[in-house]
Amino acid sequence: MPITSDEDARALAASAEARPSPREFLRALGPGLIAGAADDDPSGIGTHSQIGAAFGYRLSWTFVLSFPLMVAIQGIAAEIGRVTGAGIARNLRRHYPRPLLWSMVSLLLVANIINLGADLGAMGAALALLAGGNAGLYTLLFGILSIVLEVGLSYPRYAAILKWTTLTLFTYVAVLCVVHVPWSRALGAMVVPDIELNAAYATAFVAILGTTISPYLFFWQASQEIEEQHRHHAKPLCLTPAAAGPELKRIRIDTLTGMALSTLISLAIVFATAATLHAEGVRDIATSAQAAEALRPVAGAFAFAMFALGIIGTGLLAVPVLAGSAAYAVTEMAGMAGSLDAKPLSARLFYGTIAATTLAGASLSAIGIDPARALYWAAVVNGVLAAPLMVVMMLIARNPRAMGRLRISRRQLWSGWAATAVMAAATLLFFFFLVAGQV
Repeated sequence: MPITSDEDARALAASAEARPSPREFLRALGPGLIAGAADDDPSGIGTHSQIGAAFGYRLSWTFVLSFPLMVAIQGIAAEIGRVTGAGIARNLRRHYPRPLLWSMVSLLLVANIINLGADLGAMGAALALLAGGNAGLYTLLFGILSIVLEVGLSYPRYAAILKWTTLTLFTYVAVLCVVHVPWSRALGAMVVPDIELNAAYATAFVAILGTTISPYLFFWQASQEIEEQHRHHAKPLCLTPAAAGPELKRIRIDTLTGMALSTLISLAIVFATAATLHAEGVRDIATSAQAAEALRPVAGAFAFAMFALGIIGTGLLAVPVLAGSAAYAVTEMAGMAGSLDAKPLSARLFYGTIAATTLAGASLSAIGIDPARALYWAAVVNGVLAAPLMVVMMLIARNPRAMGRLRISRRQLWSGWAATAVMAAATLLFFFFLVAGQV
């Protein structure tokens, strides 16, 4: 049956709506699951620990707000990759002015290097807490290990490793099992906002959005959809719209699951630190490693160990995503091919970017840059990048030259623009307090 319109194409794409079997569900998980899990990286853990320690349960409602926004914008990023067969940077190169492309990728590189430094530093500090030794040396070794794994393993094997690494996030669920959480109060705070009109509360709200809606995840998930397309020897959906139904359904399942996992783990971290640190009057936490150390006398050795191990596990997941998203963006900006399945000698720029950004991040602590301040500046750069990049993504997703007959639906259009508007408002709020000297 020929497809004659966008609505026909979308209707056909929605035709395979039968509930998936457990096996089909697990097979559908991939880029979205990894992106959601990587969102809870060590720097995110540090932010959520700060929120729980400083405010208790009062900001839990923000995760209920951010969840549908994450699902909307990450789903759009995934569809851009799978429908067009090109990543976000390549679509920018094809359809929009080059200065816009260069500025977006440059900001991404700066933010990712800073985030890599903060994450690797947190991993090194966590291992030093657990085993003793030199945190700086551990930081460098974690960086080298990440480079070796990304360069040395084929894409299918590496994707499988990343997929299984997401299980480390459940260490934070284990922490909840050994601390006393007043569940009626904690769950009530998720549905009944307790809002304060002051700079500290507003800054914390912006920090939550900044760590949950992260530009590097847009680039990563779009590019991973292309990797999956190549692995299955498929064509971009814009060329084969009749095959779109199962693929768009898979993307929805994958993204919804990944963002749900990210949100649940974020809440677990907030609840754990609220029930322990905040309840004991410990309010000033700057890093995830400090949160782990502070838990030891309050919640016991098991909670401390689980928290510290979670930092290392999530870092091993997030560092490759940060470096990989930078590599995809740089190679696409240069008009060159780049893939985790390519041989190192045939993708020198791609793997070189992975190595350079990872080592640059690992070197930040060695030259005396404070991780907490690094996260602060990463938030500034991400704030500059996130909202404009989301606007560009929305334009790509509705551009018939890019998406063909599979432009995003009206529902996705409204939800995507809502996510963009909230992120833009949060960014403006952040800069308001920055200029006022209250951040």
